[in-house]
Amino acid sequence: MSEPSIFFSDVNERQGSFLRRTFVFGGFSGLGIMALVGRLAQLQIVQAQEYATLSSQNQFNFRMVPPPRGVIKDRNGVVIAGNRPSFRVLVVRDETKDLDQTLDLLGQLLPDTMDRRRAIIREVNAASKFNPVPVKSDLTWEEFAKVNQYAPELPGVMADMNEARYYPFGGSFAHVIGYVAKVSDRDVQAIRDKGQQPPALLYNPSFRIGRQGIEKALDMDLRGQAGGNRVEVDARGRVVAEDIGGSRPAVQGQEVILTLDADIQNRALEVFGEESGSCVVMDVRNGDILAMVSSPSFDPNLFVSGIPSKAYRALADYERRPLLDKALGGTFAPGSTFKPVVGLAAMKRGWDPSRRVVCNGSFFLGRRFACLGRHGAQDLRGAIKNSCNVYFMTIATEFGPDAIAETARDLGFGQTFDIGLTGQKAGLVPDREWRRRNPVRGDGKWYPGETPSYGIGQGALNVNALQLAVYTSRIANGRQAVMPRLIKSIGGVEQKAGTPFADLAYDPQMLKVLRDGMEAVTDVGGTGFRNSQLGLGAVRMAGKTGTAQAQNYGAGSRKGAGRPWAQKDHNLFIAYAPTDNPRYAVSVIVQHGGLGGGTAGAPRAREVMKVALLKDPDIRARIEHAGFEAPEDAGVREAEARGEPIDAPEVDVAAPPPEITQ
Repeated sequence: MSEPSIFFSDVNERQGSFLRRTFVFGGFSGLGIMALVGRLAQLQIVQAQEYATLSSQNQFNFRMVPPPRGVIKDRNGVVIAGNRPSFRVLVVRDETKDLDQTLDLLGQLLPDTMDRRRAIIREVNAASKFNPVPVKSDLTWEEFAKVNQYAPELPGVMADMNEARYYPFGGSFAHVIGYVAKVSDRDVQAIRDKGQQPPALLYNPSFRIGRQGIEKALDMDLRGQAGGNRVEVDARGRVVAEDIGGSRPAVQGQEVILTLDADIQNRALEVFGEESGSCVVMDVRNGDILAMVSSPSFDPNLFVSGIPSKAYRALADYERRPLLDKALGGTFAPGSTFKPVVGLAAMKRGWDPSRRVVCNGSFFLGRRFACLGRHGAQDLRGAIKNSCNVYFMTIATEFGPDAIAETARDLGFGQTFDIGLTGQKAGLVPDREWRRRNPVRGDGKWYPGETPSYGIGQGALNVNALQLAVYTSRIANGRQAVMPRLIKSIGGVEQKAGTPFADLAYDPQMLKVLRDGMEAVTDVGGTGFRNSQLGLGAVRMAGKTGTAQAQNYGAGSRKGAGRPWAQKDHNLFIAYAPTDNPRYAVSVIVQHGGLGGGTAGAPRAREVMKVALLKDPDIRARIEHAGFEAPEDAGVREAEARGEPIDAPEVDVAAPPPEITQ
């Protein structure tokens, strides 16, 4: 029996296979380790700075801070549009687990937020990532403390203090200053339509944009530059700390100083009471606008945080239209305040101001045009004093509409002015060319029957309060075509009038005739005497009354007595003072006042003018050192002794009625 043989081939084969696998896997492992080491070297050595920057960006975020809006002041440094501290509560969408639940809890602390719930959700969803959205502003201290107390239980809710726009005088400056409001989609689209990229600031829920008046016209100057708070966030983007060193402070907008005087402006609105209308006060020497008021007004503070729709509708639907700037955008027939224009147009073309026209109470041109009085023989000065329709209808008919229109434009009508504000209406100064483009019967002719009404400031003619003030300033100045100025300085840089003053193309002696007539209006027997007396000694005011029809009354009362407000006459008054050295001009329009300009307009102009005069140091010193009886008192006694009337009836009848644009 032979011994068995021993074979190791299976064992050796299995061992060789194991060694081969080990070698392969070891090779792959070695390559992986080498790749890992290489990648780590690349990250830690080659790209270390790049990833350090990215890490910092992941750790810190910038939150935009809207800048404080620039302050607007009057000529004396009184703040008329500023900023005030305001407590507010905000919500950050990306830090809330459930927005609806968060708002429910917040509503228990601040019940009035439930009324705006839909709007809040819409604003929060529209906001960019981690951008706080104001839910309620102007919290009381108790509300502010309550929100802070429960803040840990309200993820994504915070309370802070910011600056809100504030208008300390409420409605006094509402139309000229305007207001700020939230940025709308239309604002953003308007910028895109110009081919520009809207700035990121416009998307910030706390930012406000200028809507009307100076706030809108100088919005870019008042905006300032946005800042940013650098905050440390966790992996979910929640703020864990602030990095003060990396923050950038916001830069406040530029300071704007206007030519307005707060005292005169406030008084101008006050004297209107419940009446509707406008008032403008100008310095006849340099064109500075000291007051520009539209009544009734509104409180612009209501618009800063968003005015409730019911409140807005109440303002928009009120027939006296408080949202309309009547000083610039409301146009009315000027009535008899326009008569000096007609007289000047005639004198420029050879009319002798001493020539007399006999007034028997009527003017006939195809039909009868009434004059509410029989003034007898009148020269130009007397015709202005008595506001004689027959006189001005006579010269208007003699010289025609083109002559009147030319002089009217020379004195400031039919145009807008570069005062930095939009929304001005140029009004209408009609002439034959205008009638050709706007025919009545299809033939484009100016009919003779249109001229008498034009001669007394009615018909198609319409103007605004600023134009009346410019016109009065040019007559009072006597030599220069004064241009109005509203913006005194921006950021400390003085602003000049938009257009340089040109010389008036009229003999100063002609303008003196007009001033003599206007002084007679406020003297004993003039149409505006009683209500135009300043009571400031020798400092007197000259003016011109006017009443403009709002419709044709037919055989009824022309003053609209007992008629609805919208059917009553408009009342106007223009004036300048002092008469011996003019400094200030004022225009007043009382919309549908239903009285004469001497009754409704003159007393309001008087009160506003007194404030302007008493604030002038030179005039105040003159009044204080005069120490003698006011000449109007002596004049009254003399007139009474002679049995003469103290006030003459105002004569402003017109036909046909004017076209009123409001």
